[in-house]
Amino acid sequence: MRLQNKIIATLIAEGVEDLEYYVPLMRLQEEGAKVISAGLDLKPMRGKNGLVITPDAIIESLKASELFALILPGGWAPDKLRRYAVVKNLVKEMNDANKIIGIICHGGSIAISAGIIKKGQRATGSLGIKDDLVNAGAAWADEPAFREGNQLWGRVVADIPDFNRELLKALIEG
Repeated sequence: MRLQNKIIATLIAEGVEDLEYYVPLMRLQEEGAKVISAGLDLKPMRGKNGLVITPDAIIESLKASELFALILPGGWAPDKLRRYAVVKNLVKEMNDANKIIGIICHGGSIAISAGIIKKGQRATGSLGIKDDLVNAGAAWADEPAFREGNQLWGRVVADIPDFNRELLKALIEG
């Protein structure tokens, strides 16, 4: 188990894309990671496709210094989460500390609001946020998954296998 005792947080809210949440979570658990599902509160929520998820922690309680990595799944949740300073601050702190941030589908909207998109850097996600990424300065890349510095980008649900492979490679390499 290559990620034994590594603490990785996944940020969630009502409407998170169920597969972009659960599949990476289970893959990381297979490698021994302790994955914390963090929401704005501890109330159970429904994913975009109806699965019930109960957060383990409140986002406000997370400290970038204690996390190994951060995952930003898509769905409708990113549009809710990006409105909160506590979310944007955590994402920015993780990025400033050069820790791995896995961003898939609409998760990129949180990255935009947190101000972690560098001019000219490659980014991807759902076509629904392509213009937002470009307007934030990113160079759109229509690729399933890739690493750009400490950020690991994935396009959509169908690309989860590629996203997981790239994510694990980045996390294991450090």
